[in-house]
Amino acid sequence: MFRRTQTTGDDSPAPVTESKPEGKGRPTPKRRDAEGRRRQPVNAPRDRKEAYRQLRERQAADRARAREGMARGDERYFPARDRGPARKFARDWVDSRRLVSQYFLPFSLVILLLTWIPFPAPARNYVYAAVITVAWPIMMLGVVLTSIWVARKVKKLAAEKFPGENLKGVGFYAAMRALQIRKLRFPPPQFLPGGKPVPPKK
Repeated sequence: MFRRTQTTGDDSPAPVTESKPEGKGRPTPKRRDAEGRRRQPVNAPRDRKEAYRQLRERQAADRARAREGMARGDERYFPARDRGPARKFARDWVDSRRLVSQYFLPFSLVILLLTWIPFPAPARNYVYAAVITVAWPIMMLGVVLTSIWVARKVKKLAAEKFPGENLKGVGFYAAMRALQIRKLRFPPPQFLPGGKPVPPKK
């Protein structure tokens, strides 16, 4: 009645195939949620006055960064007219010397003050004559001759040092810098008179 069950020689249980979890094991975030997390919080101005205030703060921070960069001699913050190796050479050459033309503005101020001082009549005539007919022409002649010499000298030296560089206007650039008071020169001097580097500020 009962049929004999046919058995195989291997009584081990059949291996169970483990199913790997599909995907990353977590739900994929929606695009708008991911973009929202990447966005940085923005402090939007409440009104026009607030927007102007934020703009002024950004501009002040940019100017301060530019001043610090120019004080370090970083040409990235220089105007276009001050960039380039030839312009830097002209600045350093002028700054490392004491030239007659750099005293033009202080001398002009002294002359202006002398004309304002109410000297007595006889002395006033002598002062005016000495200033107008002697001192002023001598100073102007010295400034003109110094400017011409500086322009030609710097252009010649720059041509020898930078043979492939554009030297247009470099002589005039050096002459104009030589007319400025040393403390008011921009970019700030990197060398002292005599050729020593300016010590770093503490």
